[in-house]
Amino acid sequence: MTRTRSLAASLLSLTAAAVLALAGAGTATAAPAASGEDSTPSFASVKVDSTGAAEYWTADRMRAAIPGDVLAGNASGRPATAAESVDKGKNKKVRATKANPGKLKLASEADPVKHVGKVFFTLGGANYVCSGNAVVSKNRSLVATAGHCVSDGPGSFATNFTFVPAYKDGAAPYGAWTAEALYTTKQWEAAGDIAYDTGFAVMSPLDGHRLTDVVGGSGVEFNAERGGQYTAYGFPASKPYDGERLWSCTGTAVNDTRHPEFETQGIPCNMTGGSSGGPWFLGGNADGLQNSVNSYGYSGAGMMYGPYWGTVIEETYTFAEAS
Repeated sequence: MTRTRSLAASLLSLTAAAVLALAGAGTATAAPAASGEDSTPSFASVKVDSTGAAEYWTADRMRAAIPGDVLAGNASGRPATAAESVDKGKNKKVRATKANPGKLKLASEADPVKHVGKVFFTLGGANYVCSGNAVVSKNRSLVATAGHCVSDGPGSFATNFTFVPAYKDGAAPYGAWTAEALYTTKQWEAAGDIAYDTGFAVMSPLDGHRLTDVVGGSGVEFNAERGGQYTAYGFPASKPYDGERLWSCTGTAVNDTRHPEFETQGIPCNMTGGSSGGPWFLGGNADGLQNSVNSYGYSGAGMMYGPYWGTVIEETYTFAEAS
């Protein structure tokens, strides 16, 4: 297993894509703290009724969905966790299972990846789009994305959450998978704390099959050393992109010096809204372990930032994968 922190930051001049996608209403719950530990729950979750969600996402609705960076911007001014309070535990890895616009220089168009896809959801009466990735899990049904793609932090969980792996030009070669439960960190759900902007969606079986049995699942890593080499993927939908194809960026992670209290890391990348929630893989391609998600950027800076996956995000993953 691996632990990470995801970060869907909301700043003025935010460019990275964040989206909320979830299907159905339910009762939110939080994990109890272990005896002797801080009483603050480590995660929040909701069961989802996804009836009709796949049918809801017609081709026209998918094309018209709003890039989620709009939602990330709503987090502006919310509290950030102090650096010393973002826990880092022992390094943990869970190995994988098998199964050109304008003059942009930093992002490159990528071939479809079976386990990387688009996320569609409804929040506050509007339809949004994000990115996500299928990851290894005990339930063989887990998608990792940004926290702001499952909850508006604080506020409601998303509905109509649907994941389309290997999306390209409107095609869904492995089908459209709907969520039965959504998870995020309690810090994000309760206060929109950008230091914990990561979410997970448990997908319902499709035609009798579980998600990662069909498309595979990336391994994950938590509490990794900072400053690693990453490749990030996503479906940027704001101009000059159109959200129809997968793009990627590669670079060595550096700290966010504008807001060091976020404890995020950034790599050179100019993907736009719609790429929020897309995976960060350690190494040069999508075969690496996932260790963060696309979260936010500063207008014109050419950098994409993602949260550090530490113990709280690891705990959220642990509960989600076993549900």
